[in-house]
Amino acid sequence: MPEFNPRELRKAVLEMAYAGSTVHIACAFSIIEILAVLYRSHLRYPDNDPSAINRDYLVLSKGHGVMAQYACLHEKGWLPKSDLQNYFSDGSRLKGLSDAHVPGCEVTSGSLGHGLSVGVGMALAAKLGGSDQYCYVIAGDGEMNEGPMWEAMLFASHRALDNLVVIVDENGFQAMGRTSEVLHLGSLQDKFIAFGFDTITVDGHDEAALEQGLAALKKNKNGRPKAIVARTIKGKGVSFMEDDNSWHYTRLSEDTFKQAMSELGQ
Repeated sequence: MPEFNPRELRKAVLEMAYAGSTVHIACAFSIIEILAVLYRSHLRYPDNDPSAINRDYLVLSKGHGVMAQYACLHEKGWLPKSDLQNYFSDGSRLKGLSDAHVPGCEVTSGSLGHGLSVGVGMALAAKLGGSDQYCYVIAGDGEMNEGPMWEAMLFASHRALDNLVVIVDENGFQAMGRTSEVLHLGSLQDKFIAFGFDTITVDGHDEAALEQGLAALKKNKNGRPKAIVARTIKGKGVSFMEDDNSWHYTRLSEDTFKQAMSELGQ
């Protein structure tokens, strides 16, 4: 069984970013533990088939963090190593944003604010079909600036979608600065509760806390959608990237690649 070791997943992200000379490393790092817990314990894929009709759904609404998901898809056996080695190169099927043509990526995302609406539709379809499928949506806290997110939340609550789990990667940043400076959001937990969600806040890098939180929320089949506000650190795992928003758009040099890999134990 795949282990989804966060250290190894971060190494895979670094290798992709270096091979493709591309960006979005720090925002991939902040969701590593979230994805590891979901793929290890919660996402159900009968016969390990990413297209199984009764699979659970994972919508990566913050599609620019997709390198972290690609690393997990490789562990699932759905992406060969060659795909990761050719990330972002001419002819590669792995792009810098989530693409529904890639096995395991449910939606094409990256236009922020849209993924939750798609996830709500998936959760509703499962409900209407009498399925026990779950839909998990990973969104960024900067993305919560977008109006469609709140419309989707209202609809999810109205339709009693207790098979919907929204996980907000609250790393405190968006592309151009701190979320508190761009558009202050206040308490996301309070807002989700006001919109009718069962909601908890956890350390988004504590796998045990994430696991316990997900399990507890999913036990409550009470007609209320679920939300986890995961407090994370952008760039988590590499000291010179942590809480430094320049690594949203900075590319790795040979030296910084070696330094980062060394910190992760290579």
